[in-house]
Amino acid sequence: MRRLLPEPACDIDPYEAYAQAEREWLRVGMVLSADGSVTDEAGWTDGLGGDADFRVFRTLRALADGIMVGAATVRTGRIGPARLRKDLRERRGGPPAPIIVVSRSLDLDWAHPLFTEAETPTIVVTSHAALETGRPPVDTVAAGQDRIDLAQAVKELRTSYGLGHLLCEGGPGLTTSLLNAGLVDELCLNLAPTLIGGSHHTRLLGGLSGRAELALGGVCTDEGLLFLRYLVSRPIPAGPGRR
Repeated sequence: MRRLLPEPACDIDPYEAYAQAEREWLRVGMVLSADGSVTDEAGWTDGLGGDADFRVFRTLRALADGIMVGAATVRTGRIGPARLRKDLRERRGGPPAPIIVVSRSLDLDWAHPLFTEAETPTIVVTSHAALETGRPPVDTVAAGQDRIDLAQAVKELRTSYGLGHLLCEGGPGLTTSLLNAGLVDELCLNLAPTLIGGSHHTRLLGGLSGRAELALGGVCTDEGLLFLRYLVSRPIPAGPGRR
């Protein structure tokens, strides 16, 4: 990886490049095409970033205390328990971060390996109303009465579970809700050198409740991808912040 900003340098270690000093931090990590699609022609991300994107993907997971994903992403069946390569496990100094599934309905397959085989137990975030139909067989954070209160959920994850540094891997709905709630500190966007085109692909964001100013914190490149780090310098005006 080569760094372009803030100071040009070659042979950058992604683990050191993305290290974050702040104890409490919420980072979004997503890959997208140059025309803004977060899915490839098959509806996944596999055909966008390649090996360079995957190296950063693994690095962001290794640096995080908890990995947030939306329920729709989990229902695709392509999200499994977090795992770490030996070298990243050694640098992290312990097991992988838990996956945190944000689900409004709790319509999930509890027999999926994400819930039954995770080395670090998966956590589910939902509302109190959803729990009236039954409590899931996994650790659960209830935040908000009828809808999920993401600000309350993040606070609970940090105070009760010690998960200060959170990584959101999407999908776009969860990312948008976190931005609307003013909870995102950093956007890590991996820009792939490809154009997807068409109108049926999923775009990065939709439904933002206001405008947020971003400050460019860093730019790296590897295998033709641009790795952009934006700090959210002005929160989006208060919106519902719930999903």
